[in-house]
Amino acid sequence: MRINSLWTPNRRRVALLAPAVLMLVAFMVLPMGLVALMSWLEPDPFGGVQWGQWTTDSYVRFLFDRDLDDQWVLNTDYLQIFARSFGLALIAVVITLLVGLPVAFYIALQDEKRRNLLLLLITIPFWVNLLVRTYGNGGLVEQGLNQLGAGLEGLNILYTPWAVAIGLVYAYLPFMVLPIYSSLEKMDWRLVEAAFDLGANRWQAFRRVVLPLAMPGVVAGCLLVFIPALGTYYIPELLGGGKQMMIGSLIQSQFGSARNWPFGAALAFALLGMVLLGMWLYARRYQRSTVA
Repeated sequence: MRINSLWTPNRRRVALLAPAVLMLVAFMVLPMGLVALMSWLEPDPFGGVQWGQWTTDSYVRFLFDRDLDDQWVLNTDYLQIFARSFGLALIAVVITLLVGLPVAFYIALQDEKRRNLLLLLITIPFWVNLLVRTYGNGGLVEQGLNQLGAGLEGLNILYTPWAVAIGLVYAYLPFMVLPIYSSLEKMDWRLVEAAFDLGANRWQAFRRVVLPLAMPGVVAGCLLVFIPALGTYYIPELLGGGKQMMIGSLIQSQFGSARNWPFGAALAFALLGMVLLGMWLYARRYQRSTVA
């Protein structure tokens, strides 16, 4: 009786949640707090930070830089890198959505055996390291283009923004297909039959019935593609040849060759703030539309 009295429902709940909470604190909250603290410190000339030397220069450098007279002047180079990253990430979201939505819809319409096979084919790329898949060459597409006399060299795609966009779509397409399929799988298809009975054609049934019910999966897929594509590092480095710098490459260069850890930490938090602000605005709008 005494043991049972000690393990009340609230204490059991706390005991079950404690390992997950400790993992989040140890591997997410504390590292982010360290990065936030680092962004307010002076950089050390040999790498790292100078503890106790507090400054806001790392955040000011996002928009301004010092000239030869040690005066702050407007510098839009970093804004251009952020704009390029947002643009390429949005392109990846749009293309993966245009491809992933029909694919997920087609898979959801199949019988269970064929559906499982198609899902297996979608998840097979996850079995190979993404760096290897991005770096590999001589694939079926490239060989086919070479046989037709239109190789990648002739198209001059490599080391361009288009190459980076194609790499982002290739890498993150499964992250769009699977959430949309998850929403469509739970849909009651009798609603589509009811739409046909009421005189709707296929496009109207898809637009008025299927698409609204698939919207949670669409939103989840867009977030799962946009956020990692925004901060990716190896795809622009390999396919862009270092010429198409994105936010991830910029942050890596600050922690690496530039040896400016506070500025790299400030860039990382600026990116995090933009993503969180966008998600908060969307949540506000979604909550408003739900209430309406």
